[in-house]
Amino acid sequence: MEPASKANLKNKHLIVFDLDGTLAPTKSTIDLEMSDLLEKLLKAKKVAVIGGGKFELFQEQLLNGLKAPTNLLKNMFLFPTTATTFYKFEDGWKKVYSHDLTQQEVKRIIAAFEEIIAKIGYKPEKTYGIIIEDRGTQVTWSALGQDVVKILGDKGVELKNKWKEENTPLKLEIAKYVQEKLPDLEVHAAGYTSIDVTKKGIDKAYGLKQMEDHLKTKIKDMLFVGDAIFPGGNDYAVTKTPIDYIQVKGPEETKQIIRQILE
Repeated sequence: MEPASKANLKNKHLIVFDLDGTLAPTKSTIDLEMSDLLEKLLKAKKVAVIGGGKFELFQEQLLNGLKAPTNLLKNMFLFPTTATTFYKFEDGWKKVYSHDLTQQEVKRIIAAFEEIIAKIGYKPEKTYGIIIEDRGTQVTWSALGQDVVKILGDKGVELKNKWKEENTPLKLEIAKYVQEKLPDLEVHAAGYTSIDVTKKGIDKAYGLKQMEDHLKTKIKDMLFVGDAIFPGGNDYAVTKTPIDYIQVKGPEETKQIIRQILE
């Protein structure tokens, strides 16, 4: 499937966004302009957001900055931790499903990361917060720690950007080795500095299928917007489906896409 043409945009019933690096800068909250554009989009279309972060991160990055009235939130659907969970708005955000990892799976994932990191010899100068986080439905390894932006603010965003530019091949290598150690699970090179592990078969293509089933919208009538639609990127799985997609470099390009849809 080729990237979507501008002519296709207005005919889509559901607009699907990646979160981190697409709607918001990494681990940061959407700005006022993005909030305004999303509010206008919610008046015209259904909107789904899918990302590797847990629901609490969706709250921090998306919901805390979104100024849309609650009556519009019925048109927004959230798929945190790579669609291992699904939330919709009914007098508050309600969890529809959750595909939790077993404690045995979590232990194996943590052990695999520890073994591969030691084997490769990766030792950052400094880390911030937990390195390997159990998110219930997903285990996430973060090269600089889960709280680098929370602790350092804009400097943390700069650090993550720098790490991404310099170390993405290393991240893909670590993900490859972890996948070889865990063939019965799914490994995604996610975000700027993260690697996620979920139950087998769960990726963003799986998420689109859940949207098709739960939101009664065919995948061909959706548009996906993400910043990592390339081999090894955590958005690349969508190319396995008949969805139209557009790759962006960041939130400013995402805003341009939303404006084109609204024209």
